Amino acid sequence: MPIHVAITRKVLPGKEEEFKDALRRFLGDSFLHGGVHGAAMMTALPGSESREIGILRTFADQAERDAFYNSTLFKDWEAYASTLTEEPVYRELTGLEAWFRSPVPPPRWKMAVATLCGVYPTSLLLSYLLGPHIQELHPALRTFIIAGCMVPMLTWIVMPQVTKVLKPWLSGISSSNKKRDDNGTAPTKPSEVVT
Repeated sequence: MPIHVAITRKVLPGKEEEFKDALRRFLGDSFLHGGVHGAAMMTALPGSESREIGILRTFADQAERDAFYNSTLFKDWEAYASTLTEEPVYRELTGLEAWFRSPVPPPRWKMAVATLCGVYPTSLLLSYLLGPHIQELHPALRTFIIAGCMVPMLTWIVMPQVTKVLKPWLSGISSSNKKRDDNGTAPTKPSEVVT
């Protein structure tokens, strides 16, 4: 099962461009490690005074994640990056947060609404398609079959599309890019994505 990790680094004053350039190179180099499935950099919107940089990583599984973080490639990067940033914050995204991949996930109520937008039509579709074929089964078994089909559909098909469509609302970024998030800070945007 894929593992998603969000890292937040606050860059030391005057080191922003050096860090971004080095990070872009490192994100590309990190794909030499076979277990890395995705990497992205999140920066503040232009004009913001925020020095925080978000890094999103996706690994094939827990073993690949651990192998990457124990590799010489990563340890060399960490030694260099620590000269340009404050102590990083690592957070593994689990459950709903894994669908809403960002250094700062949306408020939980927005995640719940977006999940409902995926779960409700999926459950209707599965009930319509499978219902006639499994109606003679015990209710517990019927529910298990529906849930067993729903989870992979939500994970790999439905929720990636829902979060893509609802991204502006989930992130709180208006079309003018002037809206602030729930903490009153400028929202972040992807500046470079490598997948």
